[in-house]
Amino acid sequence: MKEDFLHFVWKYQLFGKALKTTNNETVVVQQQGLHNEHLAGPDFLNAQIIIGEQRWAGNIEIHLKASDWYAHHHQTDANYSSVILHVVWDHDIEVFNKQEQIIPTVALPRYVDKILLTNYERILQNKKDWIPCASSLPSIETFIWENWIDRLFIERLEQKSIFINQLLNTTNNDWEKVSFIVLAKSFGGNVNGENFVKVASSIPATIFQKMNNSIVLEAIFMGQAGMLTQDFEAPYYKLLQQEYLFAKHKYQLEAPKGIQLHYFKLRPPNFPTIRISQLVNLYTKSTHFFSSMIEAPKVEDLHQLLSCKTSEFWDTHYTFGKTSKKSIKKASSTLIDLIIINAVLPLRFSFERYYGKFEEETFLSFFKSLKPEQNQIISGFNKLGKPAKSAIDSQALIHLKKNYCDKFQCLSCAIGYQLVRKS
Repeated sequence: MKEDFLHFVWKYQLFGKALKTTNNETVVVQQQGLHNEHLAGPDFLNAQIIIGEQRWAGNIEIHLKASDWYAHHHQTDANYSSVILHVVWDHDIEVFNKQEQIIPTVALPRYVDKILLTNYERILQNKKDWIPCASSLPSIETFIWENWIDRLFIERLEQKSIFINQLLNTTNNDWEKVSFIVLAKSFGGNVNGENFVKVASSIPATIFQKMNNSIVLEAIFMGQAGMLTQDFEAPYYKLLQQEYLFAKHKYQLEAPKGIQLHYFKLRPPNFPTIRISQLVNLYTKSTHFFSSMIEAPKVEDLHQLLSCKTSEFWDTHYTFGKTSKKSIKKASSTLIDLIIINAVLPLRFSFERYYGKFEEETFLSFFKSLKPEQNQIISGFNKLGKPAKSAIDSQALIHLKKNYCDKFQCLSCAIGYQLVRKS
């Protein structure tokens, strides 16, 4: 057994009969408290309970064994002075607080239905399966599944918005600059995204906001990325070097350190040279790119806005040093979908929340027309009878697998909750 099971039981008050302390005093729970999942201190905060005839307000601490109180040195920690109830599985010792007062204790074994524990242990025994509830997942009701998927999608956006909020703090709430950095990360993808962030962050907002010359902006981005330090003979390369040196002096640019762009194992259309040129093209064809992106009324409008291609040189090149067969390198529909999913959605979500305009129903319906991503996680859920019908579904499933299933956070999952409660 793990302590998280006891947290689960207390959080949802899953008791078969009225609680009593180990001293046989009746316990009435009026407020079980707020679950303190991530911060130091007691497990449930601001609880309200009645023990015997006395009403108490304070915190709840939960342990597998009562003696864990001393193993964790809570008796000397002021953070635990306001604990009003100790909830344990094994009451192996009486516990006292820092003021040497005995803390009332509830021992759970006699109050927890055995079916709860059996269901919980059954899930934990399935660690060899792709996900712990693989065999039971098809039995989950559609209503419960769809509501959980919507919640997971919002959770994923909340997770992604942390990065955006950090950028807002460092840019004095400059949404245009933040947008440029987030889009750059998306164009860089999993391989070069972090390096693209460093480069985009090093370019003043006034440059990409007002620059309508794609060659100059391409030179600035590539120069800041350290891509213009070699001695290629291509006239376009020489031109970019010349433009970058001029811009570097004019704008007092300082290239970020430690940039190392990668090409290995990337398909040529995903090379950083191609992605940078496409990103630049976006910012030279629209003077109010951020507002256009945030205010787009339909997904189709976003596709049109994000449609971009490389400068003419890249029609016959993937790198500076080698000519290739001519092809117009437009951003594919799949790439645009990924940019919407990984950049536009988080930006729009964060922006609407920042200004108090976020409406979950409208937001979800807007993006349900986006095609789902295709990867191993989505394929895995498809085999279990839970296919992704849209990008909302695929993003939610990725979040579910990485943050719940892989970490065995079954008791924090709506599906796990249903399976454990199942009679």
